[in-house]
Amino acid sequence: MAVLLHSTSVTAMAISNEERDFFMALGERITNLRKERGITQAELAEKLGVSQQTVQAWEAGRRRIKVSSLPSVAQIFSVSLEEVFGEAPEPARRKRGPAPKWQQQMEEIDSLPKAKQKMISEMLSALIAQARN
Repeated sequence: MAVLLHSTSVTAMAISNEERDFFMALGERITNLRKERGITQAELAEKLGVSQQTVQAWEAGRRRIKVSSLPSVAQIFSVSLEEVFGEAPEPARRKRGPAPKWQQQMEEIDSLPKAKQKMISEMLSALIAQARN
């Protein structure tokens, strides 16, 4: 009785320079989004159900991220898929809210006694009214 052995070989698909550039840029965007939000690679990996080494490889552009993972990445970072791909216009990426200096001043005012807060509020109202005229 003869036994026929069939061997299969897996051929690594070569990727173009354009694809390599795309995945490296995508990895960089994921790194930036992650760091902006104070999330570690291990935390991101846990949320996505992958290993920390996988996230590290994505960020370095050494491994392709599955398309099916991209919506989860966007959701974790609270951004659109367009932003994950880097296609959102720059103004759309700006955080809304007061400038850091205003935020700091608001926090300082908040720590003052109520009477002083009221006085500052009245002064600001008067200044705003004057600026509008």
